[in-house]
Formats: sequence, C-alpha cells, structure tokens
Amino acid sequence: MPDAPRTLVAGVDSSTQSTKVVVCDRATGEIVRSGRAPHPDGTEVHPDRWWEAFGAATTDGLLDGVAAISVGGQQHGMVALDESGEIVRDALLWNDTRSAQASRDLVDELGSAAWVDRTGSVPVPSFTVTKVRWLAEHEPENAQRVAQVVLPHDWLTGQILKQGNAFERHVTDRGDASGTGYFSPADGTYLPDIQRLAFGREFGTPRVLGPSEPAGSTDGGMVVGPGTGDNAGAALGLGLRHGDVVVSLGTSGAVFADHSVPVKDPSGDVAGFASASGGHLPLMCTLNAARVLTAAAQLLGTDLAGLDQLALAAEPGAGGLTLLPYLDGERTPNLPEATGTLGGMTRANTTPENLARAAVEGMLANLVAGVDDLRDLGIPVDRVLLIGGASASAAVRAVAPGLFGVPVAIPEPGEYVGLGAARQAAWVLSGEQQPPSWPVRIETTLDPPADGRGAEVLARYAALLSAVHQH
Repeated sequence: MPDAPRTLVAGVDSSTQSTKVVVCDRATGEIVRSGRAPHPDGTEVHPDRWWEAFGAATTDGLLDGVAAISVGGQQHGMVALDESGEIVRDALLWNDTRSAQASRDLVDELGSAAWVDRTGSVPVPSFTVTKVRWLAEHEPENAQRVAQVVLPHDWLTGQILKQGNAFERHVTDRGDASGTGYFSPADGTYLPDIQRLAFGREFGTPRVLGPSEPAGSTDGGMVVGPGTGDNAGAALGLGLRHGDVVVSLGTSGAVFADHSVPVKDPSGDVAGFASASGGHLPLMCTLNAARVLTAAAQLLGTDLAGLDQLALAAEPGAGGLTLLPYLDGERTPNLPEATGTLGGMTRANTTPENLARAAVEGMLANLVAGVDDLRDLGIPVDRVLLIGGASASAAVRAVAPGLFGVPVAIPEPGEYVGLGAARQAAWVLSGEQQPPSWPVRIETTLDPPADGRGAEVLARYAALLSAVHQH
C-alpha cells in the first residue's frame, strides 16, 4: 500500500536581506523544498519589492499542495498606508536610524519608567513609534495622508490574503505588535494616547490575532496564519526550553528567551516583547553582529575563512586589543551616532592576528552583556543556543563558550524564522492548545573553559565602553 500523502505547511522569512520560504511536513517539521529571492540593500524600501521577492521565491510550484502558510518578518519597520490602502512612502526599516532624535524626544516627554511600564520597552530608533514621530516632523504632507501603519509581516500577510477572498483588514500578532512602541504586551492592547504623543493623532492598526488563530484563506484553500516578527519566529522554530537563551548572529545581533511572565527592564536595554507562543520574549538587540567580521576581514585583506585562521592564531584576549564594534551606530547600548573604537593598542599587539581576534571578541562581548541583562532580570541561563550566519565561524565557536560562561549549543544550520512560521502554520491547522513538537538537531555543544580568561576580556570591554561613554 502506498504511503498516505503528507500534509505540507509553509513558513516565510521576509528578512532585511531576502525572502526565504520553507515547505515542511506538518507532522515532523522536515523541510521538503525551499525557495529564496533577494531584497534591495538599504534602510528603506518600497514594500512592493517584498511581494516581488515572495513571488520569485515561490515560483515553479513551490507552494503546490501547501495547506497553510505563515509569515515571519523583520520587526519594527514602518509601512504607512493611506485610506485606500496604498503605500504613502517607502517603508523605513528597523535599521534606519534617522529617527534617533525622535526617540530621545519621546523618552524625554514620557520618561523611561513610564515607557517601560506602559509598553515594556524604552523606544530606540528601530521602534515604529519613533519612525511615525520622524514622519510627522519631517514629512508632514505624507503624514497627513496616513490612515494606517502596519509592519512588514502584516503587509505581506495582507498581500497573500488578497489572493483570496478573506482580506478585510491587516492582521498581526502580539509578538510583532509588541515591537511597535504603542502596544502593551502585558495587556494585549494598543495605546491610542501613545499614538497621539508620537504622531499628533491616532491612526489605524492591524487586528491582533491569537497565536494560532487563522487570518483567512486564499482562493486555493490555503489557510493563512497570523504570522509574527522574526525573533519570535526564530524562538518558535527552535522550540526553546526553560533555561535556553538564544544568541543570534545575523545582520543584527539578538539575545532572547521565551518567558512566561512580562519583563520590565528600567534601563531599557532589554525590550519586553511578547512571544509567538502566547507568552513573552525579553530581548536585547544590537545593530552590529556578523558584518563586524566582514568589515574586519576586508580591513585585513582576507575573507571570513582567513579571518578565522588569524583569530585562532592569536591568544585569548588579543594581546590587550579591545574592539567596541559600533560600526553602524548602536541600538544597545543606545548610541545611534557611535562609531567603532579600538582600544589598548601598543606596538607589540597591533598584529593581524590580534585584530582579527579582537573583532570576534568585541562582537560577542556586546551580546554577552545582553545575556547578563536577562540573567539580572531573573531569567535562567543554563544554555546558549548560537544561531545565525556568524555561528558557523570557527573563531566564534572557539571564543563564545569562554565569554558566555555556560555551555554553547549550536543547532544545525537552518532557516529558523521560516521554520517557526511553518510551525505556526501547522499549529493553526491543528487547532490544538500547543504548537506541534518538531525536533531541533544540535550540531555540537561546547563547554566553557575553566581558565577564566573570558572574564578578563569582558572587563576590558566594559572599561573601554565606560571611557567612551564619558566622552
């Protein structure tokens, strides 16, 4: 007797750089096929480019036989729509820092403590709330046209629904809505007074769906899930357990954990986001991660493999060289106009090997601070899961356990945002209380050394950061 046909689900990762689509077996999570298409570079882009990339990534029948689909998208971006649903201007992405002054003004006007109490987070330039303030101040004619503001995943979900008969208005989930700066993840409600503070008036927002609530169906009967933000999608894809903290090394760096209760960090370093599973996702995000290594390799006239070789040839601590890796400004700590700083230089230690090692140590040290922030908020840290492109670096793997001070597990390379979105799609189909249990394969687990040299590196990093702050 032939095997029964498998039920297929799809997950979309609409990231800063590209659209990636994975089609998975609903029961096991096995990826059976996938597609990918690039996005334009830059910090603002017309959303039509995302829809074109989705079309290119799903050609040749990629979605044939798919029963359900969900979208994971880059957080925070501002997609401003007029009364007819047309796009008012190019979307400002999370990594567009032109709203730095707007974020400072908003914090001053309401106060950090009130922001944390109301929204779970202190707004930084990546947050949507700062971008709508920037729009009101710098493009008042465009601002007057705005009827609704949605996020990248909301907009792409709407485009998919428009292919069917179920599109009435844009929808979102708690995970992505919690990154706007005008939504309460604790209460699950939008905050019209924060909208008025930021924009001068209220504007429309997507309807917030439950974590497994369907958004509608396409004409072909494909169920569309609520979708979520990229980090919440990755958490769902990784199936996090108690004591797990994720460190993601992509374009940006992120540190997050799935937690059962809201987290409020008075410093604002940790954002109190919601998760895609119905709980909470305390998260620290940096602007600088994998591209620090790319920049260092370029400076040294080599490639990433060559950078690994150089860094591994250096002693831990890079001979005293310390890099603050704020090459694109920084979100955490909130230094949007900052630049990179190399400290501790002597004639003896300025070697290619030490510079390569300092780049790896500096990139990771900023993320170690995020892990420490979560620990200080009472979140257990028993294991670090290292994901993202830079997690493949041999030097990163060698350095990370000594800096994080706990076992570092490296899952097999995978599209975890897309897998999380696909897992959500399977959850929507199931109607169960919990998402399906899909296995996550760990490639290797690295234990921290007992020499304590990682603490010395972190102490020098903290001292240099303090000195730069004072100036």
